[in-house]
Amino acid sequence: MLTIGCHLSSSKGFEAMGKTALEIGANTFQFFTRNPRGSKAKDIDPADAEALNRLMAEQGFGKILAHAPYTLNACSKDEKTREFAWMTIADDLARMEYTPGNLYNFHPGSHVGQGPERGIELISAMLNDVLAPEQTTTVLLETMAGKGSEVGSRFEELRAIIDRVELSDRLGVCLDTCHVYDAGYDIVEDLDGVLERFDKIVGIGRLKAVHINDSKNPFASHKDRHEKIGDGSLGFDAFQRIINHPQLRELPFYLETPNELDGYAREIKMLREAYGE
Repeated sequence: MLTIGCHLSSSKGFEAMGKTALEIGANTFQFFTRNPRGSKAKDIDPADAEALNRLMAEQGFGKILAHAPYTLNACSKDEKTREFAWMTIADDLARMEYTPGNLYNFHPGSHVGQGPERGIELISAMLNDVLAPEQTTTVLLETMAGKGSEVGSRFEELRAIIDRVELSDRLGVCLDTCHVYDAGYDIVEDLDGVLERFDKIVGIGRLKAVHINDSKNPFASHKDRHEKIGDGSLGFDAFQRIINHPQLRELPFYLETPNELDGYAREIKMLREAYGE
């Protein structure tokens, strides 16, 4: 069965997200741990978290994916900005244990002129500081589009971060289809070749999730503007190949397209119909 969901608001709590996912035909979902443009995190109600855990077990959900705020930059030039990112991610990982065994995704960050190597060094140092042997959450580095000084648009950069992290068994990768296409990996015409390259550099076993998004911009544009499935430069046929690819089809897919719930429901239905059982 295709494991697919979308980004849901966490404002009404954990169980409400699970019920909303079911209403739109999803069997997983993504959510922000806190305000995506800020720092405030809503207090967790343990009973609400446990209600979601029960619902997911009863309904056969795939792993849910928590997303760190966009504002975090673990490789900033500014020490206070780095410290804020470290403290926020550490707090998020502690909160994730209310829904154990799931996924936490973050944008590696921007080196802002320090150079990719320095960025990689700072990101890996942060991960060495916050990862713990007892945690049940797998932390995912997201593939990026390569805007400005972003770290993580090349598979080699992701590998370099992983190699510097002591608890690397707690790390994985979330492949974003818009981002990798905008970064110059041609998943439309050469999906097999891109995955072969990922496997050679990072290891296909590190791939734990897929952000499934079309792109408003052309190949290798380094822009990062998501589009609805089939309405962008990747096109629907590419997504049919992606969700059915032997190395991807068992992974959870998370829509981040510019939609409201009814639009997500249409995309989920469309992709389920294209998925070969």
